[in-house]
Amino acid sequence: MERTGTVVRFSRLLAACSAGLLAAGALVASAPAAGAADVDLVRNGGFEAGLDGWNCANSSGATVTAPKRTGASALKATPAGSDHAKCSQTITVKPNSTYTLSAWVQGSYVYLGASGTGTTDVSTWTQSPDVWKQLTTTFTTGPSTTSVSVYTHGWYGTPDYYVDDLSLFGPGGEPVVIPAVPGGLKTTALTSTSVALSWNAVSGASGYHVYRGGTKVATATGPSATATGLTPSTAYSFQVTATNAAGESAKSAAVTATTTEGGGGGDTGLPARALVGYLHSSFANGSGYTRMADVPDSWDVINLAFGEPTSVTSGDIRFSLCPVAECPNVESEAEFKAAIKAKQAAGKKVLISIGGQNGQVQLGSTAARDAFVTSVSKIIDTYGLDGLDIDFEGHSLSLNTGDTDFRNPTSPVIVNLISAVKSLKAKYGSDFVLTMAPETFFVQLGYQFYGSGPWGGQDPRAGAYLPVIHALRDDLTLLHVQDYNSGPIMGLDNQYHTMGGADFHIAMTDMLLAGFPVAGDTTKVFPGLRPDQVAIGLPASTQAGNGHTTPAEVNKALNCLIKKTDCGSYQTHGTWSGLRGLMTWSINWDRFNNWEFSKNFDAYFGN
Repeated sequence: MERTGTVVRFSRLLAACSAGLLAAGALVASAPAAGAADVDLVRNGGFEAGLDGWNCANSSGATVTAPKRTGASALKATPAGSDHAKCSQTITVKPNSTYTLSAWVQGSYVYLGASGTGTTDVSTWTQSPDVWKQLTTTFTTGPSTTSVSVYTHGWYGTPDYYVDDLSLFGPGGEPVVIPAVPGGLKTTALTSTSVALSWNAVSGASGYHVYRGGTKVATATGPSATATGLTPSTAYSFQVTATNAAGESAKSAAVTATTTEGGGGGDTGLPARALVGYLHSSFANGSGYTRMADVPDSWDVINLAFGEPTSVTSGDIRFSLCPVAECPNVESEAEFKAAIKAKQAAGKKVLISIGGQNGQVQLGSTAARDAFVTSVSKIIDTYGLDGLDIDFEGHSLSLNTGDTDFRNPTSPVIVNLISAVKSLKAKYGSDFVLTMAPETFFVQLGYQFYGSGPWGGQDPRAGAYLPVIHALRDDLTLLHVQDYNSGPIMGLDNQYHTMGGADFHIAMTDMLLAGFPVAGDTTKVFPGLRPDQVAIGLPASTQAGNGHTTPAEVNKALNCLIKKTDCGSYQTHGTWSGLRGLMTWSINWDRFNNWEFSKNFDAYFGN
């Protein structure tokens, strides 16, 4: 995984945005008088009841007694780094109606706006650091609009802002009614520890609750969810309800599903379809620093990049948050740990990733092996992590001359790594999540070349991950080979495949699932992995790495592997319906690219 990337010229972007903001500021006008039938629809617009009715992103809002304009309190919100401290409220309105939105504000940059109007969303802003100033704007709802979101926010990196007496005058919307009972509940995927469910969307529902045996076990905003943490080979009964502001519907008809038999390494509570991403936690680059708390719920596995050794051969791995000088918006250790716990409470897995582009790790001695186990354990315990990601690159792994059988490796760096990971797995138990992110050179290239070869002269790193994967296959949760920064690789069709399109991912993934003879030796066949152990690794944007694949091509690859459609010229050796999901470098680059990668994943799998 690369630390480098394209640097955004933020000052140029800020200048362009400022020009637009100045133009918008000229639109601020006095509030027109409300009609006789109009009422104030905002709940707790004076913030006298704390934040009741309001949603402030990233816990950026609070109520204060000073400064205030009227009453006992006002809203105080604090922008920080890449967060502009947005506070919002969803309000029921009538279609084809005119509304006046107003608020008194104080701060360097304060915005007031409405979205979801069904016509033209509106916003206005002002600069008023020391005195209260009124902001007002109006909008007309569309012919089918029944709710809008009103909001206020500051500007990135500026001081606190304050809001008081926020109102929305206009005709009240129709009373919200309890939604209907969902229909069409069915299972869509099964593993030994999870059941994926879907149902028909319900008009007027804002969310759904999933019940297992009468107990609520999950919530969802759309008509699908995955129940996790189940027992292998066990029958479960599920029901679902629809909810909104008025209440909760009755439970749907029940559906029964039986989990599959248990299998080593894959039963760690992950959803049937998982999205894996690396989070730049110890460094910054052109993508910018992203706080743990700001990682969207789309991500099921978050790999902290990176734990690195004190020296190449020491085995002593260290991890620390990005220095403030490099990452001005970095959170404190306490905030970081609290955010990890919050992610885990939401069912997410957080791992320490060891290695990366700059973190060469060679466990050439038993002392280095033991130091690795001790130091990685300390990192896991310090941050309360769920497991380990092995991202050894460069010259970390290579095969000694004469080490030609992946089933019985003899090279110390290979043998000691296997031993170290088995020790960690034994220490933390069956819930320990183990993932790997090798490059194609260390895995699929092994179909042609393995180590230095029977006569020497080859690159000793070729295929060097194969003995590690094979020895740990019963402990392995996920293998997500980096299908990028790669040269052409020969597939099982004996044709070379080039990165950047669906064909490359189809061929490379099919090799992992079907298995292949190592270095062409049919007496030494690398057995295929289970589909639930495999995810496809891709760069999140063109800046993140060579071999970026467009969403359309990603979807073609998924269609081919899961459904055996859109395969092009390559024919897979199976229909891999249980393929676990996708991995990307990185969460930071996906954020930089407006979340294109994760949004496409969610859309494809109906999350």
